Amino acid sequence: MSLMIDIRKLGLFNKMAKEGGNTVASHLSQMTGMQTEMEITKINFIDIPDIKTHVGDQKQIGISIEMLEPPHGHILFLFNAQSAKELAHGMMGDMVEGGEPSSDGFTDMERSAVQEIGNIMTSGFIDGWANVLNTTIDMSTPTFTYGPGSGMIDDLVGDRADEMALMFDSRVHALESNINVKVYTFPELEELVGLMQEIEV
Repeated sequence: MSLMIDIRKLGLFNKMAKEGGNTVASHLSQMTGMQTEMEITKINFIDIPDIKTHVGDQKQIGISIEMLEPPHGHILFLFNAQSAKELAHGMMGDMVEGGEPSSDGFTDMERSAVQEIGNIMTSGFIDGWANVLNTTIDMSTPTFTYGPGSGMIDDLVGDRADEMALMFDSRVHALESNINVKVYTFPELEELVGLMQEIEV
């Protein structure tokens, strides 16, 4: 299959990013009680090694899922530990207090809350995409990882034969705090283009 696409359909990339982002922000606002918004800063076709450089080696929280239906591929949400803890406390309140932190600095309750937030964010993003692409997209259970962001990229897509990925550089921002979440998406490009070709614009 070719990656050629009708130029009139390029706007679908923006629409997917916006729809996914708005769904995530809406779900997060409901769950945490914090007013959140999602900003799509740029959409790029980029070499995977360059994405690893862009993400860096700093230790971060990663929530990733695999899309089990077209366009397949992965979605990764990255945020620092402080943002993760603030989101967890916004969702659970005082319930996350107490408990012994494990080696990654998170108590079991905090980790559980962050995983649930990851579930909300990933399912929201996928729902937004599915709406634009007129399809359903089943996904795996979200995976919680703490470590260098570049290593997570390597684990997810480091073995891809085509060394290009579609990167939506998005930020989920909570207006009343310093929470920032970045979203990176790695769909299988040929399958994504195939779905987009079927949509009337």
